[in-house]
Amino acid sequence: MIDIRLQLSVSDSRRRFDLDIAFATDAPFVALYGPSGAGKSLTLQAMAGLLPVHAGHVRLNDRTLLDTAAGINLPPEARGVGYLFQQYALFPHLSVRDNIAFGLTSWRRRLRAADAARVDELIAAFGLAAMARSKPATLSGGQQQRVALARALACNPQVLLLDEPFAALHSALRRELRAELQRVCAQWRIPAVMVSHDAEDVLTLADETYLIEGGQVCERLQAGDPALPGRLR
Repeated sequence: MIDIRLQLSVSDSRRRFDLDIAFATDAPFVALYGPSGAGKSLTLQAMAGLLPVHAGHVRLNDRTLLDTAAGINLPPEARGVGYLFQQYALFPHLSVRDNIAFGLTSWRRRLRAADAARVDELIAAFGLAAMARSKPATLSGGQQQRVALARALACNPQVLLLDEPFAALHSALRRELRAELQRVCAQWRIPAVMVSHDAEDVLTLADETYLIEGGQVCERLQAGDPALPGRLR
């Protein structure tokens, strides 16, 4: 169960944007769909603990990650969230293997044997063994996405947050990696919340879709709903 209620504001010298969003779902793959600037990515960032929230909660299964009324606000590293950023955010000076392992280490602690084994498992699962020592700049867009997805899975997350995961890829590669993402989520049995404004992403992947406009949920639609394709155009 993913249960969120988030109220927050972001502003600059020109404008202010208010997010007031709520949904609760048991669906294994959820899409937040809407135009740019609707608040989709802000929702993911708040779920991950990357933005301050004025009021609300984030609950994942039996864990409360955030509850402003109760004074609970777990830091990002304690939330059990895997995050795939829109531009992948790979570290250019690190190898593929070190990028995947990054969240499992710190300046105080080296990679433990069990974590090293998980990194090796992910490298094999994503077909990255031949480039494990390569730097991100030498990889194709699809390979970079696989590295970023493997990194998001390395910490055994309880939920996977995907911010426009295919936006930087051409259409043929998008189709291939949609299938890859379906396989990954099924294999690791991890629920996912995906931000997208691409109708094909939603129709292919989502079990449940929330249409977002102006920082709020305006409609909820299930996969297979005959109204869904028309609402995504």
